[in-house]
Amino acid sequence: MSEIDPRAVVSPSAKIANCVKIGAFAVVGDEVELGEGCVVEPHAVVKGPSTFGRKNHFSSFSIVGGDPQDLTYTGQRVRLEAGDENEFREFCTVHRGTVKGGGVTRLGSHNLIMAYAHIGHDCQIGDHVILTNGAQLAGHSVVEDYAGISAFCLFHQFVRIGSHSYIGAGTIITQDVPPFSLIVGERETRCFGINKVGLERHGFSPERIRAIDKAYRYLLRSKLNTSQAVEKMRGTLADSEDVQALIRFIESTTARGLTK
Repeated sequence: MSEIDPRAVVSPSAKIANCVKIGAFAVVGDEVELGEGCVVEPHAVVKGPSTFGRKNHFSSFSIVGGDPQDLTYTGQRVRLEAGDENEFREFCTVHRGTVKGGGVTRLGSHNLIMAYAHIGHDCQIGDHVILTNGAQLAGHSVVEDYAGISAFCLFHQFVRIGSHSYIGAGTIITQDVPPFSLIVGERETRCFGINKVGLERHGFSPERIRAIDKAYRYLLRSKLNTSQAVEKMRGTLADSEDVQALIRFIESTTARGLTK
């Protein structure tokens, strides 16, 4: 027996299996097929034609099965097909295919599509894929099994992501990613000095700011390594509580290292 909130909107042409839960103000559109145990949370939107296997979970405000964002789409009958136990988190979007792309967007099973992630038209997604918050797959992308895609990655259309690969956060992908690889865009994040304006706004005296600035000069602009810079701070700025706090922070830095 399924549980459908009376405030939900469910199309007469939708096919709802046993033990499906559909929350208040959710929308299940025309020609949607929900397998046994699916959960559609309040305010989620599932559009068709689309088919879903068992125990798929649609979080609030997700839109799954929407029209493709393609200028050639003019209402043709195109589909989305998904397997079992996929998790569609808040505000993610998954679009159906286009005629020119084969007409079907496909997802396998056990995939986690996190908040604000996007799967474009005609994408082909395998099993056990993680698409982290804000990652964006352009149309016709292929993602193989167990690929891990970090937050805010951007993918050019038609790229392939090989199985068991991992792509670091914020990476822009314009070429195929080979299986088993670790990919990350070049990063040049560095420290440029102290936040003088912010310190002034928070009432730091000129003397405190000068001490902090001197400590950072040891850390960033001298030829000293980090350990040597800390010792120099201890020898010349021992009276500054701010510098002592900086030293404690540096000495408790994790294995990931310190931004310099």
